[in-house]
Amino acid sequence: MCDLARAIAAYTEVHAGSSFWETGIDGLLLLRSDHEKPPNHIISRPALCVVAQGAKWTSFGDERHSYRAGEALVVTIEMPSVGRVFEASPDAPFLAAVVEFSPVVLREVLEQLTSLPATKNEPDRGGAAVIKVDPRITDCVLRMVRLLDRPEAIPILAPLLIRELSYWLLVSPVGGRIVDTTLGHDRWKQITRAIGRLREQFAKPLRIADLAAEAGLSPSAFHRQFKAVTSMTPIQYQKQLRLLEARRMILTQRMKVESAAYATGYESPSQFSREYARMFGLSPKQDAATAPLERE
Repeated sequence: MCDLARAIAAYTEVHAGSSFWETGIDGLLLLRSDHEKPPNHIISRPALCVVAQGAKWTSFGDERHSYRAGEALVVTIEMPSVGRVFEASPDAPFLAAVVEFSPVVLREVLEQLTSLPATKNEPDRGGAAVIKVDPRITDCVLRMVRLLDRPEAIPILAPLLIRELSYWLLVSPVGGRIVDTTLGHDRWKQITRAIGRLREQFAKPLRIADLAAEAGLSPSAFHRQFKAVTSMTPIQYQKQLRLLEARRMILTQRMKVESAAYATGYESPSQFSREYARMFGLSPKQDAATAPLERE
């Protein structure tokens, strides 16, 4: 893990960036923070986040995961989240590598496995987990980071490394979880399809009965299984999506508060402001006044 920390530190010290660095390898992001940070709200995509130094926690609904050097957070379905780096300093910054999953590559590798990961037909486990990082996964991620210094080799070698990492993940203890959620196995397909629809149509009025019917479940069963996967109810999931999108509009587009509220499905700007302040700790106007101009 020390080698991975040194590689991430070396890259982030010589390349422009702040908090996260997009790299020449599609889907590979590097994270660095020289100080503890306040909570940050984002949409987490299916990915592996390997911590090389420091510590962080990430919450999905009412479920919080803490992870540090030698551990990784595995997210297997797209979900609103809030995270905070709580162990970092200028002498020992928080350092991590995030590799987003490629469903296409995962499926290709899965088809070639002689022994399939153990899956569950009913969604009774969440879409995120903390694992102790296998040395083979660490080595694979380390070679990805080192490859960034050879940009001419990235088109040739990066796809092989992504494929190798997919293999180690599928044969790991979270392999079944990845198959269930990221690849939509069996009963999970209905839940992940409903989540996808909710993600695309979050600004529209939500009717649990419609989503449940589409998933082939009763409203109570759909509600239970949705929460098992995301650690939040469908209403909570939708509300967080709305507020995150509204915040993006306000901070990056300088949209007026009322316009952002209506654009994300709120009928009452006052209700929007109350829920915004509850989630982000500031009213929309205070947030816009104190935050620097963010780019898309």
